[in-house]
Amino acid sequence: MPAVTSQNPAAAGALGARLRGFREVQRLAYACAEAVAAQLKPGVTEREAARMQRVWLRERGVRDWFHLPFAWFGDRTAFAGFRVPLQFFPTGRRLEPGMPFILDVAPVHRGFTADIGYSGCLGLNPVHDRLMADLEAHRELILREVRERRPLREIYEDVERLMVRQGHTNRHRAYPFGVIAHKVDQVRERRWAPTVFGFGTQSLKGLASDALHGHREGWSPLWSPYSFSDHPPQPGLWAVEPHLGFRGTGAKFEELLVVTDSKDPQESAFWLDDDLPHVRRWREEKGA
Repeated sequence: MPAVTSQNPAAAGALGARLRGFREVQRLAYACAEAVAAQLKPGVTEREAARMQRVWLRERGVRDWFHLPFAWFGDRTAFAGFRVPLQFFPTGRRLEPGMPFILDVAPVHRGFTADIGYSGCLGLNPVHDRLMADLEAHRELILREVRERRPLREIYEDVERLMVRQGHTNRHRAYPFGVIAHKVDQVRERRWAPTVFGFGTQSLKGLASDALHGHREGWSPLWSPYSFSDHPPQPGLWAVEPHLGFRGTGAKFEELLVVTDSKDPQESAFWLDDDLPHVRRWREEKGA
């Protein structure tokens, strides 16, 4: 991804146009999550919540996916007992008053990809509120250390240490390869885009291509606690999702982080959008 500098206005203009496309689809995905969350009520199942997200986005032109929508309720928000990938898929678990929930959706629209996570609760839940408040420090830590060009593996370990200090457990460890983030990119826009095991084939091909290319150059499109992530942040867009757990309750955010090759620390990395539900929540809590 080209640097964002005043000395390179053409590259900056091209990058700005690309980022607008990613920002629009990310906002579309969050609008979907907020709209579906507002409709959730006792008795709704995870499968129904996932289908509501899928229908909402298809009605607005989405035909391709990085992955199809997920929904997790209750202790499944903390991935309690998850051992195999099939356990991530929506189930017949029904929502109850006071239950936390997570909606996770990754649409591709007009060739641009987003992958977002929205945490909520059906009614009052002090544990969930605490987790959401504690996530703010992780967003700040991740941005600061990416700008310092720290190896991704070290940043991962610092995030985990912060979770422990806060009294929480690291639930993104339960994801395949323990990832806290992965790269996303543009894909060719198609009228019909198949999925395999819930993941879009075009996005999987792009991730596989990145993995092969990165392996040759010493980097990985997966941000994990393992040695293959022991390298500085690679320029591009990263879907980042720190996931906290505490006694059967989980909460996370997921949003796009932009990494460039700029020498200016402020331009070398930045969150794509600061007008997102979790960021507004923190801002409103400080104002109150």
